[in-house]
Amino acid sequence: MLDRIETPRGELVLRQDGEHFEVISNGVFLMDTRNGESERLLVNAALVRAAQPRSILIGGLGVGFSLIEAVRDERVARVAVVEIEPTILGWHEQHLGHLTGEARSDPRTQIIVADIAELLRNSNETYDAICLDVDNGPDWTVTDENTRLYDEVGTQLVASRLRPGGVLTVWSAARSPAYQRVLGRYFGKVEVLEVPMDRGEPDVVFAASDPVAQTLGRDSDNS
Repeated sequence: MLDRIETPRGELVLRQDGEHFEVISNGVFLMDTRNGESERLLVNAALVRAAQPRSILIGGLGVGFSLIEAVRDERVARVAVVEIEPTILGWHEQHLGHLTGEARSDPRTQIIVADIAELLRNSNETYDAICLDVDNGPDWTVTDENTRLYDEVGTQLVASRLRPGGVLTVWSAARSPAYQRVLGRYFGKVEVLEVPMDRGEPDVVFAASDPVAQTLGRDSDNS
């Protein structure tokens, strides 16, 4: 174990296994540096579907796979990464710099320490793509408060923060038919992309395009 810290949301642990690193939250495995295929897909699925992918919002820095993938695309002019845990940022400085240092120092990158749900609620800024990877999925959230990102109100809010032609992608450790139905009420097209795992269920990326809730979401902000 490289580090263990108590946060307002519980225990966070950074563990090293050979050349790889693992992040554990409250005893539950969250992510590691072994593969990152589904985390890269989270961003790529948005980049190929967005009309003009210039401004990207990533929810969750994690071990950095999504950020690295975003800055590889020359069309991207800005990548805002919202990470709620300052501890994660510290680990990138101390232990993960060899993986993410270049992407974090890219002039297009902005890292914001905040709760992404609060940031979306308190700002009217819009994006060409929003990529969410802050939980193990809509049905397996790190904290109870995060369920507000995936319910009707939260989904409408996220849709309202997308520009015309924008795309929402969401990472999940499993399928969620209920969440897929919610997405279908606020987006014209919803795809479920799977990444097979060696064991257990495949990782899933929900890709939702053609947002139809933009006006509704902005009206509700001003009510």
